[in-house]
Amino acid sequence: MKFINRKSELKALDKEYKREGSSFVVIYGRRRVGKTTLIKEFIKDKKAIYFLAELQNEITQLEKFKNIIIENFHNISSIEINTWDLFFDYLAKKSDKIDEKLIIVIDEFQYLAQINKAIPSIFQYNWDEKLQNKNIMLILCGSLISMIYDTVLNYNSPLYGRRTSQIKLAPLKFKDYKEFFKGLDNETIINFYSITNGIPKYIEFIDKNKSIYENIRENILNKNSFLYIEPKFVLKEEIKDTITYFSILQIISQGEHKIGNIASKLGIQTNKLIILLDKLRELEILERIVPITEENPSKSKKKLYFIKDNFFRFWFRYVFPYQSYLEIEEINYVLNKKIKMDFHLFVSSVFEKICIDLTFAQQNVFIKDFEILKIGKWWNKNQEIDIIALGENDILFGECKWWKNKVGVNILDNLKEKSKYVKWKNTKNTIRKEYFAIYSKSDFTIELKEIASKNENIFLHSIKDF
Repeated sequence: MKFINRKSELKALDKEYKREGSSFVVIYGRRRVGKTTLIKEFIKDKKAIYFLAELQNEITQLEKFKNIIIENFHNISSIEINTWDLFFDYLAKKSDKIDEKLIIVIDEFQYLAQINKAIPSIFQYNWDEKLQNKNIMLILCGSLISMIYDTVLNYNSPLYGRRTSQIKLAPLKFKDYKEFFKGLDNETIINFYSITNGIPKYIEFIDKNKSIYENIRENILNKNSFLYIEPKFVLKEEIKDTITYFSILQIISQGEHKIGNIASKLGIQTNKLIILLDKLRELEILERIVPITEENPSKSKKKLYFIKDNFFRFWFRYVFPYQSYLEIEEINYVLNKKIKMDFHLFVSSVFEKICIDLTFAQQNVFIKDFEILKIGKWWNKNQEIDIIALGENDILFGECKWWKNKVGVNILDNLKEKSKYVKWKNTKNTIRKEYFAIYSKSDFTIELKEIASKNENIFLHSIKDF
């Protein structure tokens, strides 16, 4: 696969590389998000030692490390490295003999800490005593988010305070995702994005010459495919009580987002459920949202929980509940009776997120001097608005329609009516300027286009423009 974007991350790494003296960078994020690819792109034209840690005997790993060093420095004579202290001694001496900064990458660092719990202390001592005054860039990379927190980022870790930078790598946004599928229409690309999210590894399995349903059949519903058990593999590495967590995610994937209702369906106390939900949020699997106009989001009683990752949401909605069918290869039943019946509804919520990102990215393209300070969803007991963007005294209301029919004036009128219920900047001393945006999978009626052309505060976006 070609390397796409990651410009800000490469810029941050380059800044650390050019830092005078040593630098210590931590790169972390969920599995398959592209951390290793980012590192290899960064070091491809630099003097670097790359080591991938594994769940193996510590002596075996040190021997592997030694062989990598010999290969990189073309050592003819044998070197003795059978402890981490000797390893760091050797690298500190070598860094004095080369003109450029030496990069040392330890990928999947958490595995070393699993094998030897003293690893954080050993690395801390050697960094303080041998490396921090050398022309060295140390990169520790990890996929198990909870372990990286504990071993490197946590205040109680011996390595706390040593890093000069950290990068939490996120999935690719839709605008970058599109680069993998040049030549395809945006509707097809959005369908693919809805089942893979912006995870580079998952994108590899998509055959752009086949339909969305053919890809789902072959790459997700097929019990022998890589993606069929992927969420189980990811979650089992991070958490122990997978049964409870899987139940939580299935309930949320089926449309239940209120904490009280989730707790009731699980038969557990709300305070216990909050702990479990927070763990899933820490792992970037869940997200908690509140109406965008809430002044104190953390204290809001309107919290809702959603599965953040598109692929996980798809898997827990359509694969996990029907694995008894898929195990006996009743793929057609799941595909035709479950997925095809409401897949358009599944994609519609993904479409809303894409529209939010588009609105934020193009905030000054359509509305001059409109700086978006906050953007997200809004709702009360009876009304819901897909997008609200807040500026200093400006507000934009957005409606997203993932349907085949052309969007008409009635949708705009309905959006304007719902906007009256949004309490924000309605004081006598403040006048808010209102804008309205409609996003459509298809197109718009002639009447709606005419209204938009005559009003500077109304914007229409069809997906062909994304």
